[in-house]
Amino acid sequence: MKNKVLLIGGFHKATALANSLINRGYSVTIINENYADCMSLAENNQLKVIHGDGSKPYVLDDAEAYENEIAIALTQHDEDNLVICQLCKKKFGIKKTVSLVNDPKKTDFFHKMGIDSVVCAINTITGIIEQQAFMDEMATVLPIGQGNISIAEVPILQSAPSVGKKIWEIDLPKEVIIGCILRGESSMVPRGDTRLLSGDILVLISSKENHISAIRELTGR
Repeated sequence: MKNKVLLIGGFHKATALANSLINRGYSVTIINENYADCMSLAENNQLKVIHGDGSKPYVLDDAEAYENEIAIALTQHDEDNLVICQLCKKKFGIKKTVSLVNDPKKTDFFHKMGIDSVVCAINTITGIIEQQAFMDEMATVLPIGQGNISIAEVPILQSAPSVGKKIWEIDLPKEVIIGCILRGESSMVPRGDTRLLSGDILVLISSKENHISAIRELTGR
């Protein structure tokens, strides 16, 4: 039987993370309160998609949250993510909860409130920038679980060596996946023959060991 993961909120991050998890053999359910986003997500027939506010117990119940081993809260609001994780653990008995936080000052509080893994994108970005000076190239890095998976949103500048290349032409490690391309107002799940354009934003999924080298290969820095 497949391990089950519940993702709540965060359309682009949830889409990319779901693709990665499905490729690794997980069964994934996504809760999203935006109906248009749900319709887009539902185009992937390997996903179970629930429309609703994931901070509401009845929505989590509809999503059969109690059947999942991991819950990951990805909304833009720290307070919602805290409520979601506490409901998932205390009411629905989910063993492991992961929360995204936007305010680094809240990280310790979230841990004290029983959240198993707390990911602060700002702290992670700062560390990467200090080490690699990727200010323009990297907007967000999100380590998942024990930190062995990272999601990075990587803007492709006009000067990047990957501009104009098809994905299969780029020398990326096998452990790296371009889960989604944000292009203008639209998003797409790329194929090997998808050509990268200046201005694209790539949602890059990789192992912790490979994400810096992959970004360097894509951006030239």
